[in-house]
Amino acid sequence: MPLYKSITVNSQTTVKIWKIEESYNALMQPLELKPESLERVLSMKSQLHQRGFLSVRHLLHEFGYTDQDLFYDQNGKPHLKDGKHISITHSFTFSGVIVSDKDVGIDIEMQRDKIGIIAKKFVDYEFDYLDKTSSDYIKKLTIIWGVKESLYKLFATPGMLFKQHFLVIPFMIEDGETIAWIDYKDKKYRYTTAFLEFEGFTCAYVVP
Repeated sequence: MPLYKSITVNSQTTVKIWKIEESYNALMQPLELKPESLERVLSMKSQLHQRGFLSVRHLLHEFGYTDQDLFYDQNGKPHLKDGKHISITHSFTFSGVIVSDKDVGIDIEMQRDKIGIIAKKFVDYEFDYLDKTSSDYIKKLTIIWGVKESLYKLFATPGMLFKQHFLVIPFMIEDGETIAWIDYKDKKYRYTTAFLEFEGFTCAYVVP
């Protein structure tokens, strides 16, 4: 399947999501990968990861870029050669890319009950407003994780901890957005973040 969803966040920012239904060969065939990308994809043990990696290159094409336009810094953060900002995510059968004139981050997660088991590892303040007995508890946890992950990708700073340095303000799922704060090394940063759900997945991203 080609492009699953395209979201115009604002005049400088676009999100594109791909539903990964093609085989590895079908995804690989039309692509021209640079040697290090080819080496990376061939070294992946899981075909699910390979297809995720390749679908991201198809999303780049949707933006008018190729694999040659993408590079990574020492912290693993992706960049585009033309100076625009980019963030990348893939989870099981979906991948996503956000491109903007300003710093961005994006994350896609499958909604799974097991996030409730690890919640104490990434949730602190948010427990004050979360209701564990609510039918949307798992969905809200997934949104909180996605928001924090997208902010972590934006900063790409080793040492940042989801539980300690990231804070997500109370929200309703139908709002589709919330405010998040980063409190790190005596500095505070405020961000608007957005989220959406589709086919048992959650996508969260930073609105520049």
